[in-house]
Amino acid sequence: MVIRVKQGYGSESLYNRCVLVGTVAGIYCIRACLFDMDGLLINSEQIYTDVANEILAEHGKGPLPWEIKKDLQGRPGPEAARVFLEWSGLPYNPDEYYAMTSARQSEKWQTCKFMPGALELLKYLKEKDIPFALATSSHRGNFEKKTAHLGHGFELFGDHIVVGDDERIPKGRGKPNPDIWQVALKSLNDQRHSGDQIKPNEVLVFEDGIPGVVSGRAAEAHVIWVPDQRLLNVLKKGEAQEIIGNQGEILTSLADLDKTKYGL
Repeated sequence: MVIRVKQGYGSESLYNRCVLVGTVAGIYCIRACLFDMDGLLINSEQIYTDVANEILAEHGKGPLPWEIKKDLQGRPGPEAARVFLEWSGLPYNPDEYYAMTSARQSEKWQTCKFMPGALELLKYLKEKDIPFALATSSHRGNFEKKTAHLGHGFELFGDHIVVGDDERIPKGRGKPNPDIWQVALKSLNDQRHSGDQIKPNEVLVFEDGIPGVVSGRAAEAHVIWVPDQRLLNVLKKGEAQEIIGNQGEILTSLADLDKTKYGL
């Protein structure tokens, strides 16, 4: 259910027009957007897969199946390394594997490109003065390497960038925990007056990975899930809908987002 109303927020930086999105969880107004990065805004997930497959091939294994890939997406690097090694049985500890893959990935990050519809959506939100922030599990060093040549898009986030090793996120509380989204929202709210704070259920979280979708739901946000089709292909019947629940929507591309549906 979508109800259009006129509503003011005491701030000229947002539309006075608002869309109330009705779900079984209630009716709420979308006022801000929070974005994952890898696999959603840029095609860096493919580089993670390519490097993993290189190493697997060196040990006579692979390629990395999507049944495992789906559990790696959105996790901080060291945690993803642990999950990968438990599955692969390669003769490394998580720190060794993480260091090795990081070195190989660093040679490829400059090839990252924006995913379809990503840059256009960021520019649109900026033009319309709709608050948005980045919440990526990538650590600061990797984030900077991945985006150094993509400043025309990532500079639009301004100071509203939360990375995986951000000191504001408690240790061990990466995705699928909700903390990173909560920190990103706080970043936006810190620049708003106390009577105009954006609530979690007034937020759209954009994600491509299952851990990120789970964390977005745990943060009580409305989730737009843009998964790789290969991920959907390995899920059981009805599993995708169970993952997204009644708090979200599944899209094949950011270019397919119906902005009017959410009052954007």
